[in-house]
Amino acid sequence: MECLVWLLMSCTSLLSLSASSSENPTVIIIGAGMSGIMAAKTLSERGINDFLILEASDRIGGRMLHTNFSGYVIEVGANWVEGVGGQQENPIWTLAKKYDLRVSYSDYNNISANTYNEEGELLQLSKTKPHFDLADASFNYSNALSFSLNAYSEEDVSIATAQRLFGVIPTSPLDMAIDYFYYDFEIAEPPRITSLKNVLPNPTFDYYGDSEYFVCDKRGYSYLPEQLAREFLKHDNEKFIDSRLKLQKVVRQIKYSPHGVHISTEDNSTYHASYAILSVSLGVLKSRLITFKPDLPYWKIKTFYQFDMSIYTKIFLKFPYKFWPTGPGTEFFLYADDKRGYYPFWQHLENEYPGANILFVTVTDDEARRIEQQSNKVTKEEIMEILKKLFGEGIPEAEDVLVPRWWKNRFYGGSYTNWPIGVSGADFDRMKVPVGPLYFTGEHTSEKFNGYVHGAYLAGIATAETLLDCINHGKCREVTSDGLPWAHQNNSQADIQANKTCTGVCCKDVQQVRL
Repeated sequence: MECLVWLLMSCTSLLSLSASSSENPTVIIIGAGMSGIMAAKTLSERGINDFLILEASDRIGGRMLHTNFSGYVIEVGANWVEGVGGQQENPIWTLAKKYDLRVSYSDYNNISANTYNEEGELLQLSKTKPHFDLADASFNYSNALSFSLNAYSEEDVSIATAQRLFGVIPTSPLDMAIDYFYYDFEIAEPPRITSLKNVLPNPTFDYYGDSEYFVCDKRGYSYLPEQLAREFLKHDNEKFIDSRLKLQKVVRQIKYSPHGVHISTEDNSTYHASYAILSVSLGVLKSRLITFKPDLPYWKIKTFYQFDMSIYTKIFLKFPYKFWPTGPGTEFFLYADDKRGYYPFWQHLENEYPGANILFVTVTDDEARRIEQQSNKVTKEEIMEILKKLFGEGIPEAEDVLVPRWWKNRFYGGSYTNWPIGVSGADFDRMKVPVGPLYFTGEHTSEKFNGYVHGAYLAGIATAETLLDCINHGKCREVTSDGLPWAHQNNSQADIQANKTCTGVCCKDVQQVRL
């Protein structure tokens, strides 16, 4: 453990160190996903154009990632505009309409008629409907219990605890598959580890509506952040030509002090700025791909590890012809294996790409990690064994298979965040609070919409506005020695004065942070 002494510095003297070129900018933004692009756009709109964006990959978009699979553009990462049709309009839906993004409505209502048991038998609706009805009642009870716990400030419980209180513990293959559809398919982790108070009711659907639209545009979902970037970055018809955007710059070390930040990349480049906005995933922050000098405070590192970086994997398969049911009400189907989460949720792409003959299956959590560690050949064999049970031994072999590996990808370390049991709102505040000149953004810093594209979008704006308050008005975020904003403390003014630590660069007092 060591102590870092923050010396007295004024905002004026600090900002005078900044030049107006990208070589010595006021702000460096690390990451060009949706959050990073919106942070840069917000700064630009508010008059700060001397920023620099460092992106590890060769593109804009982050976890909004598409690829060409057997002649079709498919989304490996974020895939849906989720939360549409409510009284408030989802900002991503606004963008999708503005840029004429091609989407397809996802109708899950008939999935109870498209559920197969572990032997591969298509179950009759009379068999599945009572189980779905019970799961629906349990879901509604869990939502109501969450309201009650929050209203009376009671201790948090897991979603699984709420299910037990209702009297339903999914143990049969059918009930486990339905349970997966209700929870894991959305939040990518099982109910037993997921916070009830902070996950249900899902704010995305409460705020923006219940409808979901599957993105199937040949330009890719990342066309949205690309178009947003075109509003403030120089470009020609083909590519960005702005010196403020630097691709394939893998940040490996950040040195920070009251004087600003010094950033080193994998190709031995160095950059200096007064501030940095880290728009990297929680998976990267937990992996220590980036080292900090001095180390981030203990409370900050602890918070990173308290939250889960879930794994959501869509495995795509191309066939010479389709052998599965098509037509209205057939797009989604469930497979109820006796092992929970074993290739449970399926979708065909005939609605999105007629004649594509493409199926994909979604796996998450431990199954996604297991699959990432085996060869595509073994994964294909496991999948074909299931499909032959469902549709007969005579079905053709898959011509191509795509298995994304988000967990092993060092630039992401997973798909998106989930809020686990036992992690409080105060812990969440620690996630996004600045540390000196370092500001943090991303879907993991959006308290209501973590895990969603619109969460990343809103987080980028919010973080930039917090930094702008510090730069323009000296309203720098201040926290206590354990990383909490003052508002979370009930101490006396004397105690607050003794313990407070200013995290903004424009602090007026000599401070000491115990690391």
